[in-house]
Amino acid sequence: MSGRLLATSAVATLLVCGAVPALAQDSTEGRLKKVEAEVRALQRKVFPGGDGKFFEPQISTPAPTASTGPQVPTSTPVTDLLGRMDAVEAQMSRLTAQVEQNTNRLNQLEAKLAADAPVAAGSGAASLAATSAPATSAPAANLSATSGVGVANQPSSLNRTPVTAKPTPAVPSASRLQAVQAIVKPQTDDPADDEYSYGYRLWDAKFYPEAAQQLKLFLEKYPKSSRASWGRNLLGRAYLDDGNPLEAAKWFVQNYQADKNGERAPDSLLYLAVSMKQLKDNKRACIALAEFSQTYAAEAAGRLKSLYDATRNGLSCS
Repeated sequence: MSGRLLATSAVATLLVCGAVPALAQDSTEGRLKKVEAEVRALQRKVFPGGDGKFFEPQISTPAPTASTGPQVPTSTPVTDLLGRMDAVEAQMSRLTAQVEQNTNRLNQLEAKLAADAPVAAGSGAASLAATSAPATSAPAANLSATSGVGVANQPSSLNRTPVTAKPTPAVPSASRLQAVQAIVKPQTDDPADDEYSYGYRLWDAKFYPEAAQQLKLFLEKYPKSSRASWGRNLLGRAYLDDGNPLEAAKWFVQNYQADKNGERAPDSLLYLAVSMKQLKDNKRACIALAEFSQTYAAEAAGRLKSLYDATRNGLSCS
């Protein structure tokens, strides 16, 4: 009887002792699975879309090898747990290193962008200042011989000589603004003629810059107006009377070449000679006078005779 009790007690002791490692193993297994799940989540965060094509398996298990001897367990539950833990730690190390590399690259990019920003801003300001600066020279109109005597748009010799532009005009005074506003703009059934007439009134009142601005507006709005020849010629007159014969010559040439039969084409050709004379380019002044006398002989002997004779005075034209 006592022997049976001893045997029963021994069996119970063995069962209890065997249950404790099993419970510990179950607890460790659960914790390990939780860590592995967190590592997989972190891996998906660092490498979106990662799969087996781009990453090695998270935990690799050695393939079983064939053996002719008796089947002996190659590992125990404890060694399996240790292997899986080693795999988890290695994966964590790789992810940590990758995160550090990405962080370092981002810091370098931010530092480079911060260093380049002032340079880019300075370049933009310089470009804006360059485009806003007033021009220091302007192209000149030119005369050239075509079939003996003629007029061309773009000069060769005058273009090679830079002409300093006039300084930017100051802001008009209050009295000038009031005087300009006192000039009434016509209001008729012909808006094109109204625009030209208003420019003429400004010119006649000796407000030459304002007249030039108004006449340019007229030519932009009504380029095919019957007053276009008048407008281009008067625009040249406004520049000439304002002491800018070079700019005036450009408009006189343009008006003459745009329509040689225009009502103010003869005037423009003759005033072109006046502009060249003021620029002390006597050769081109004589060319323009010769063209004028041949093309508009009636005007040279009639309506424009006094201006023609005055322009020829002091020139040694052959």
